[in-house]
Amino acid sequence: MEVITAELLTALASGTAGAAGQQAWMSLRDLVRRRTEPDRVPGAPEEVPSGEEELVALDEQAESTERARALARVLALRATYDDAFRDGLTAWRSTAEDAAARTGAGDVDNRITGGRQDTVIMGRDFHGPITFNQP
Repeated sequence: MEVITAELLTALASGTAGAAGQQAWMSLRDLVRRRTEPDRVPGAPEEVPSGEEELVALDEQAESTERARALARVLALRATYDDAFRDGLTAWRSTAEDAAARTGAGDVDNRITGGRQDTVIMGRDFHGPITFNQP
């Protein structure tokens, strides 16, 4: 399984990946909290961390690369010993990367200069129509 990057985890935890990223973050929470029965994981050490502690830590300090790396390490360790978790994490990763990629990169710098403007819409990544009290 490929490593989940700290950059992806921080983008999702901090909300910079938009609504789809928030949904992916919630999905990761659900996946991490779902535990596999110990007898289904042959050869696993007695205590394979679930990742909940690291997930909460990153949620509290979403910009922390160190906390994101710690979560990535625990996710990889758990995936090593838990086939069901590995399958779920692989599917989650694909969805999460798509969500992060759709938001694009860069900041928005909206400016209005000079004169009087009527209706102005400022933002980034608009999807769908925008209407204003049409008669």
